[in-house]
Amino acid sequence: MRFVAWSGMMERPAATEPASPFRTARQREEDRLAKREAVLRAAVRMFNERGVHATSLDDVAASLGISKRTIYHYLASKDQVLLECVTIGLQQLLQAAEAAREEESTTKGRLVRFLRRYAEINMDDFGRCVIRTGEESLAPESRPRFRALKREIDDALRRMLSEAIADGAIAPVDVKMAAFALAGALNWPARWHSPDGGRSAEELAASLVDILLGGLLPRV
Repeated sequence: MRFVAWSGMMERPAATEPASPFRTARQREEDRLAKREAVLRAAVRMFNERGVHATSLDDVAASLGISKRTIYHYLASKDQVLLECVTIGLQQLLQAAEAAREEESTTKGRLVRFLRRYAEINMDDFGRCVIRTGEESLAPESRPRFRALKREIDDALRRMLSEAIADGAIAPVDVKMAAFALAGALNWPARWHSPDGGRSAEELAASLVDILLGGLLPRV
């Protein structure tokens, strides 16, 4: 009897590459941004609670359990930390204006939506910091950016008011004075609103805007 030799081999599972113990460039960048954001979040809360001048980077570092030197890996100075905090708040307001324009079809709808978000943002950490920070708290070289962003927000509000007046959605008023009055009223919750209060920021914002746009006098 003849035996035929079998030359085949059992299939083996394909080899897999071992997971690298090293973080990728993308992971390192995400980690850096998360740590930078943690520094800004801790700083903005201290600025709001204690005031800018009474808060040091040593205080911020201690609250995070790190050294002040570690903060310098992400932000160069206290002034840069403050500028970043107010910039975030101001950019949130600009984004709110853009969202209102993109997502609301009527001039009154855009105005109401923007004003409500304006008030809500000013009751949150970064918006609150914008309202509580005078430009004198920033270094002279940082003030032009602060002023420019605030001017963009004022321009956005004035455009919405002008458009609502033009199509009869609101009464004809002095646009400049109306913008000042609305912004002034909606900035103040940044000073008196407490997150632990009985009403949410969203509820308060809606009530404030209803009063401001509806007025207080009885209808005749």
